[in-house]
Amino acid sequence: MLLLLSDLMRTAHTLAGGVWIGGSVVYLLAVLPALRLGKAPPEVGALLATQFRRLVNICIVTLLMSGVYLMFDRLTTTTVGVAYVVTLGVKIALALVMFGLALFQAQEARRPARLRGRMWRLAPRLILALGVIVFLLGAVLNGLFDVALGVMR
Repeated sequence: MLLLLSDLMRTAHTLAGGVWIGGSVVYLLAVLPALRLGKAPPEVGALLATQFRRLVNICIVTLLMSGVYLMFDRLTTTTVGVAYVVTLGVKIALALVMFGLALFQAQEARRPARLRGRMWRLAPRLILALGVIVFLLGAVLNGLFDVALGVMR
């Protein structure tokens, strides 16, 4: 039963991260340019941003809940070593920065467009870059965990 729960949490964690990061790629590289080129009314962009923000909020909650579970599960399962703990710490710190940037974006979205600063335009790119790094660190953590368990792939 615990193995099933761990597998469900890992799946939820990976999917939430993939949806957020993949959605950010699509949003930044396809949706926003299409809205600009198509000269869509600002209301359309605002509606898309609102819907994407809702999806990101669901991803953040899922990542936090599954991440806390996975952290305790992994740290109590076996001796993982210093490399695992350091990598996990870096991953958590970068993820928290991402969450903070997403919160900043949500708060700034409530302000009139003319009052938004440079960070408003930079934050989505930072979130995406950090998200890719965090995703890669997750893969490194899986490898380090497998090594600690003696599992060879």
